[in-house]
Order: sequence, then structure tokens, then C-alpha cells
Amino acid sequence: MAPPLLNLTGIKLTFGGTPLLDGADLVAAPGDKIALVGRNGSGKSTLLKIAADMIEPQDGEVFRQPTATVRYLPQVPDMDGFASVRAYVEAGLGPADDPHRATYLMDHLGLTGEERPSDLSGGEARRAALARVMAPEPDILLLDEPTNHLDLAVIEWLEEELARTSSALIVISHDRRFLQRVSRATVWLDRGQTRRLEKGFAHFEEWRDQVLEEEEREQHKLGRQIVREEHWLRYGVTARRKRNMRRLGELQSMRQRFRSHRGAEGTATLVASDAAESGKLVIEAKNIDKSFGELTVVKGFSTRIQRGDRVGLVGPNGAGKTTLLKMLTGELAPDAGSVRLGVNLEIATLDQKREAASPEETLAHYLTDGRGENLVINGEQRHVVSYMKDFLFKPEQARTPVRELSGGERARLLLARVLARPANLLVLDEPTNDLDMETLELLQELVAGFAGTVILVSHDRDFLDRTVTSVIAPDGAGRWVEYAGGYSDMLAQRGGTKLEDRKARNGQAAEPKAEKPRAEASKEPARKLSFKQKFALENLPKKIDAVTASIARLENNIADPAFYERDPVGFQKTIAALDKERSDLAVLEEEWLELEMLREELEG
Repeated sequence: MAPPLLNLTGIKLTFGGTPLLDGADLVAAPGDKIALVGRNGSGKSTLLKIAADMIEPQDGEVFRQPTATVRYLPQVPDMDGFASVRAYVEAGLGPADDPHRATYLMDHLGLTGEERPSDLSGGEARRAALARVMAPEPDILLLDEPTNHLDLAVIEWLEEELARTSSALIVISHDRRFLQRVSRATVWLDRGQTRRLEKGFAHFEEWRDQVLEEEEREQHKLGRQIVREEHWLRYGVTARRKRNMRRLGELQSMRQRFRSHRGAEGTATLVASDAAESGKLVIEAKNIDKSFGELTVVKGFSTRIQRGDRVGLVGPNGAGKTTLLKMLTGELAPDAGSVRLGVNLEIATLDQKREAASPEETLAHYLTDGRGENLVINGEQRHVVSYMKDFLFKPEQARTPVRELSGGERARLLLARVLARPANLLVLDEPTNDLDMETLELLQELVAGFAGTVILVSHDRDFLDRTVTSVIAPDGAGRWVEYAGGYSDMLAQRGGTKLEDRKARNGQAAEPKAEKPRAEASKEPARKLSFKQKFALENLPKKIDAVTASIARLENNIADPAFYERDPVGFQKTIAALDKERSDLAVLEEEWLELEMLREELEG
């Protein structure tokens, strides 16, 4: 076995209170591909910085091969003092390194090298930082969240590049599919200590659950043993004093172990506040277009989203995912075509930029909008501190300013606010950013089991596969195509091709692909709608509009707080009438939808 390039042993570090690192180990040998995993705030980034010689531990041993080169990718790269991206990237090269390697990486990462660092977006800055640390082909490559702000095409290319590298790799990432593809070993940092599995991340979750179950059993056995020893000391037959003193010492030691045991971290409780059921048709888009100058972002796109659908939007950065999302939700008007929103929609939105909260605002004030100390969640009043605990916040953090939160805590706070609002349509733009594995799993369960409708933008392929019922992806020249199933299903329907080929990554547009038919074309002669069907199709929209207006009028009536006191019987009749109108609307919408689909099938 080759000697290790890096060996951290018994690392300890405390920033007051509970130790952050309490005897952590980390070993990397040539060719290792290690996934470093753990909860947000567990110390993963700190341990990686110790490995990079950026932080000095309070105790423990740090060994690095004297001749080994180390490169570290921070979460936020510092480009101050560099006139161009090329200057920044080439500053990471050593005297014997090949400068053509830097050009190769920038080219494949979509950078010319002439960009000014101050003008870069978050994704471009991340790609420049990746080129800088990968260009020297170091002996040890330390990557902290390398996939943040990257689109799927670049993530897939990065996976292939890291699989080929001879560097020993230690990587922190919340992208489960990425970790599965690049890792061959997993180090779990939990409660200040590390455990190592000599298998890739694909085996981590099963192993973690086994470890925690075994730990719980051992703690239970220790508690039973303490009870037996206490009973013996009180009621057992008197033995030699020396023997009694020994057993008393052992009992005290067991008590200390039992009391000092740090249980596993709690898990967040994610529950969305329910709103009244929306109509069966949630969103209908017909031949919508959107351009910005000469750039066509969306061209001739049509879709119908019905209640209960979970739709994922994927594509490279700049393809227009957020623009399409805003058009579908009515926030942005199309240049051509039409978007129709269903009735009774209650929309809750998680913004990608995570800028909704003021840095000086406290957590409690942000969650309640400054309206007292309570929230109404699913019709029940809850104190804000109790609700915060569901999202792993401590009671004392209620008065903490938002600026003091980590990226993961800020993501949980925004989720808490969004899920507190009654909604039957969740719009989530990059919801998985900065979430730890456990919170990600709970968000996944929430989305998959949500009774309403979900539209989400994500680069997390594993999350998409586990949650969505269809995927909308770009197909070149502003065209977008909807595929049934998750991300892997989309790839299968595209013939196994990824979102962009190498030519497209270098700045050339991808060739448009023909949309795959959802069903085999009928070999029967083309039929036409009957006179009765045509009449219904023409008149159903008028009926739907009339029922929609009636529903709005009834809802306005029952919104009057004095209505019930003034006329209890009339109030109950209005409620019954409203229920009937909503039921009639669902029937009319379903009938219109079936006829419209039949018309398109016959005309297509």
C-alpha cells in the first residue's frame, strides 16, 4: 500500500462550547477519491481548510508529504487583484506546469480568459476557480462544493474530468449524484469525529443508518447495565471492600459515558401549509414566445399542467429556465402566445437568489412578517420558536440577525417561510442549494407527497429523479420539450444524450432535435370533431368564465366578517353554493381539456 499523501490524526478544534472537531481523522493516499459528508455546521469545510494548511488545529497531528502539491477550492473564490480570468487561473500554475492545461480547462468550462473578474456571475466565478485549482494537476485536490452555481452540462463534464485525474481527491458536495459518480470512499464527519467507509457515496445512506441503529442499541445496553450495577451496590451480598470500590469506580465511569454521549443530530420537520384545492387545470401555455433583443429564449412552447403534477425545469445557465418559469406563473408576459392560470391558485415561491431576508432582520421577525410571536400552520396557531425547532433552529436563535446564518441555515430559514404560507402551487427555484443530505431527503419527501402542484428548477439530477413527474428541457434555438418522468427518463428519451454535447459547451448552439411522440401515431384515417363536440369546445370557455365569476362573487360574500352574524342560514347556503360551483368548474375544465386534446390529436 502506498504511503499517504495526507494524514490528519486526532484533530481537535473548539470555538467555545461544544467541540467542532473532537478527534477527527482524514487520510488520503495517491489515487483516492473521497466524499467528505456530514450535516451543515458539522465542520466539513473547517477540516478541509486544516488539510489545506489554512487553519491550525488546537490538537492532533497533521502530516503532508513534503513534495506533494495541494490545491484547495473555496466556496467563495477571491479574485481581487487580477485583471482577467486568465491571469487568475494561470497564477495557480507552478514553474513546471503546462500553461496549455489552463487554456484547455477554461475552454471546456466556457471561459475565454479575457473576462474581468468583477463582471463574473456566480457560476462563471466558480468555473474560473475550478480551472485554477485543476490546471496544475496537483497531488491532492480539495474541493468545497464544486458544483454550486454550475449547470448540468458543466457538472457532467466535471464528473468525467475528475474520474480521469490522477490527483487524490477529497470533495464536499450536496449533489448526491455527483458524489456517487466521483467517489470511491466516504468519510462521515459526525459530532466532531470521523468514520470511514471504503466504498463510494452510493453506499453511504444504508451504512449511516446501520451505524446509528447500532449506536442506539449500545446506548440502551449501557443504560441497562448501569441499572444492574446500581441494584448490586444497594442490595447485593457484601463482598470485599476493595472489590466494591472497583465496581463503584466502574459504575461512575459508565454513568459518565452515558451522560456525555452526544446523540445524533435531530432532523428537520418539513410540512407545507395546505390551501384550498385548486382547479384541475393549473396552468395552460399555448405557443408562447419570449425574446430579449436578438436572443430568442422561448419559442412556440405549449404545455398543460394539471393539479398534482410535479414539473422540473432543467438546462444550462442562461438557457432561460427562470424566464420560462416566470411566464408560466404569470409573473412575466410572453411576447406572443397565451398563458392561462387556473382558478383558486395559492402560490408560494422560493427564490433562487435567496435575497428576500434583510441581513439585519431577526429570524422570528422574518418568519412572522413582524406580526407578533405566532404563526398559523395548517389552521393551528404555533409559537414561532416552536416552528423554528422543526427546521433545526435553537430557541436562542429567534433574535439572531439573518446575517449571522450560514448558507445552509439561510436555506432552511427560507424554506420555513415558504412552507408556512398556505399554498396549492409550490414554485421552487434551485431549492436544494446549501441543504445538507438529511434536510434534502425530507424536502424530497415533501415535494413527492405534496397534495398540490409543484414546479421546480434544479440541477440536482438525483432530486429530480426522485420527485418530478415530467421534465422540461431546452432543445436549441429557444425550443423547449417536455418529457415524461425524471431526469434519467429524459436522457433515455433523448437517446442517452446529455443536455449539451461538447460542441455546444464551446459556445455553438446545439442542433434542434425532433420531439419524441408521446404515443404511436394512429394508422387510422384522420377523423374530425363532431358538430356536438365542436359546439361544446367553442362554448365551454364561456361557461368556465361564468362559473369562475360566480365563484369569485360567492367568495367575496363569505369574506364579509359580519355575514354569518347577520344571516347564518344564508351563510351556510352560500358555502354550499360555492362548493357546488367549484365542483361544476372542475367538471367543465376536465371536459374542455379532453376535447382540446382530442382536437389537437386529430389536427396533428
